Amino acid sequence: MITCGKDSNVNLWWADNGERAGTFNGHNGAVWTTDTTYDTSMLMTGAGDSTVRLWDINNGSELFKFQFHEPCRAVKFNVGDTMAAISTDPFMDSVSAIRLVKIADDSSNQTDDVLASFTGPRGRITRILWTDLNKTLITSSEDGCIRRWDVETGKMLQEEQVHKANIGDLQMSVDGSHIITASSDQTAKILDSQTLQELKSFSSQVPINSAALSPTHDHVLIGGGQEASKVTTTSDKAGHFEARFFHKIYNEEFANVSGHFGPINTVAFMPDGTGFASGGE
Repeated sequence: MITCGKDSNVNLWWADNGERAGTFNGHNGAVWTTDTTYDTSMLMTGAGDSTVRLWDINNGSELFKFQFHEPCRAVKFNVGDTMAAISTDPFMDSVSAIRLVKIADDSSNQTDDVLASFTGPRGRITRILWTDLNKTLITSSEDGCIRRWDVETGKMLQEEQVHKANIGDLQMSVDGSHIITASSDQTAKILDSQTLQELKSFSSQVPINSAALSPTHDHVLIGGGQEASKVTTTSDKAGHFEARFFHKIYNEEFANVSGHFGPINTVAFMPDGTGFASGGE
């Protein structure tokens, strides 16, 4: 398992016993997202220090650094790991953007050439997904919109106002047919990945920071919570820091797991569906 955080550390862990295997050292700012190649040989990280870095997962060495002028937030390899999509935040005179870079077969031949750059919405682009056999991208943004982009032309093909506030997470089902969003408007929604039509909605009493779809069952996992600074000023002392499980079809909550003492920032299922991970403040 790979974790990242606001302390600039990126760590590799053994999922079976919780021991740390090593650290990827190099970033000088908060690391917002990570992604790995299909064979888990290479790691990509995006950070507030305006860099995206490629790492050798086997030995922890840095393979390449993409240097930008704006903080880098979302990173995602395409299917086949031949390209990567990177989102950069609005900064100074720059607006948010999506940048496509080529990933070399041999890291010694890697270049920092940007193949294409699309201008995004005013707010930050929080997550990116490749769809339609790498022909389109789906992005989530802090303005509550989900957008679809044509990879070849950079044209925005579709824009849907799905949430009333920031969408902090966007994850896809194993078969690629639907996606799930998590928003600070206290809802998580399942959308058709082709039409972006809402299929299901799940509500919480607090902001939802992350949502995941089980790869093996009709289960939805959400995590979030009240901001720590507000917990003491409300009557609800708990803050709702549990990981909550819903049935995907019937919308019923059937379990919740406590343990965190602050908001949950991210949740993920194990690939075999037997367990899950949650990362919190």
